Amino acid sequence: MKKIEVRKKNIKILDTTGLQCSQAVLKIAAKSADMKPGNLIEVVADCPTFEKDVRYWCKRVHGTLLWIRIEEDKKRCQMQF
Repeated sequence: MKKIEVRKKNIKILDTTGLQCSQAVLKIAAKSADMKPGNLIEVVADCPTFEKDVRYWCKRVHGTLLWIRIEEDKKRCQMQF
């Protein structure tokens, strides 16, 4: 499955569906290196532990988790750096 990143109004979209647990957070960590304070990233994932993983990661790196939504079989969240 090809991952496509789309920019919409200063929000980076990262689709991590199909990745195993913790790989989604590793992708977020890799993208965070390019992020500036105030930038937003929206992540879509289908990993069962994604919500727990992303909450822990945000706490660890002092990112702000703005929201998490469950959309059918996927989870979507938005974070601010």
